[in-house]
Amino acid sequence: MCEANKTSLEEILSQLKCHFTWNLFKKKGVPSDLEDRVCEQIEYLDTKVKATMYNLLAYVKHLDKQDEEALQYLQKAEELIQREYTGQAEIRSLVTWGNYAWVYHHLGKQQNAQKYVDKVKQVCEKSPNPYSIECPEMYSEEGWALLKCGGDENKRAKVCFEKALQKEPKSPEFTCGLAIATFRLGDDLPPEELIDLLWEAIGLNSNNQYLKVLLALTLQNTNEEDEGERLVEEALTAIPCATTVLQQGAKFYQRKGDLDKGIELLEKALESTTNNARLHYSIGYLCRGKVLQISDPKTGMFSKSEELQELIKKAVGHFKKADGINKNIWHYLGGLYALSDQYEEAELYFQEQFSKELSPATKQKLHMFYGNFQLYQMKCEDKAIHHYVEGVKIDQESKEKEKMKTKLHRIATARLSKDKDDSKALHLLQFLKEQNR
Repeated sequence: MCEANKTSLEEILSQLKCHFTWNLFKKKGVPSDLEDRVCEQIEYLDTKVKATMYNLLAYVKHLDKQDEEALQYLQKAEELIQREYTGQAEIRSLVTWGNYAWVYHHLGKQQNAQKYVDKVKQVCEKSPNPYSIECPEMYSEEGWALLKCGGDENKRAKVCFEKALQKEPKSPEFTCGLAIATFRLGDDLPPEELIDLLWEAIGLNSNNQYLKVLLALTLQNTNEEDEGERLVEEALTAIPCATTVLQQGAKFYQRKGDLDKGIELLEKALESTTNNARLHYSIGYLCRGKVLQISDPKTGMFSKSEELQELIKKAVGHFKKADGINKNIWHYLGGLYALSDQYEEAELYFQEQFSKELSPATKQKLHMFYGNFQLYQMKCEDKAIHHYVEGVKIDQESKEKEKMKTKLHRIATARLSKDKDDSKALHLLQFLKEQNR
């Protein structure tokens, strides 16, 4: 293909509505467990929605520089569309054809890319832009893709489904997407309206168990926990191995205070996706919660029972497998090592964190947690003071900074009660006075 034609093709490709032009995963990159989650949804979702997931997998494969595998997923999507959407196969194929064109373009097969561009043009030629069309099906495809990106993209996804529903107000697919996007946005709707939306979505998608656990969590927030638990158990009975349902079910029982049930569900989810870092993190977090439950709230002392040691070991094991997935893991691990009297391991872990390039906020937290470790576990007040002071000096207003100020004030006051001329205590009070200015 001559350079002029290639340039012309690239201009056309940028006008296609597909995963390559929706700016997906630009901010945070592709989640490590995305492919596992999408493959599981293909197993449990309604057949018609599978094509959407295959298109997404194709795009992810392209990002991993596996364009031949991407083509295989696009073929699966195309075959499903032809089989499931006999009356609107062309409209439903537009995203797949756009993805085909982009993949072939990246493979350097420009004639193949042009072939799919021409297929898109045949369907869209009567629209203002001959290479794209405004229709509810296209809005929905974009909405589902954005939902998989999560975070800020949930707002964009919600707008897509709202546009689709303006054209087809009773569509089960569009209503389901809107309900999920709205749930993820949290306070975007009053609880009562969100509950109504979720019930409507369930009414139109009676076999969608994921919607049921989302409704259960919403009902739990409005003191309707019994009805919520009924929905969770109903969903878990219908599809007992679906990771997304098990995860949301675990969240329900965690909120209820039943950490054992939450851990049980997450461990079941882990059976089908053993390397899922997010699941390992969640199990570690709940095990840590159990460790804190065993503590004596009056004295702050921890039982050294075999149960506690096993829980700590379990939490540490899962957190290590999830390292990097959550910015708080380092302080969870340091604290767990200290609670199990593994002071040498705790010290090594904290020093490892200090050796890293950290943001001011993270470094401030590290000084606070390491100061706590020195004060409460190692009984070394001087080192604790040093790290609290270093943390307070960091120009970052935070709750950690205020906590360290409070701890320093208490230490100074306690020292002065024993010796009113304690120079270190007087110096600390002067330091705090200057900081408060």
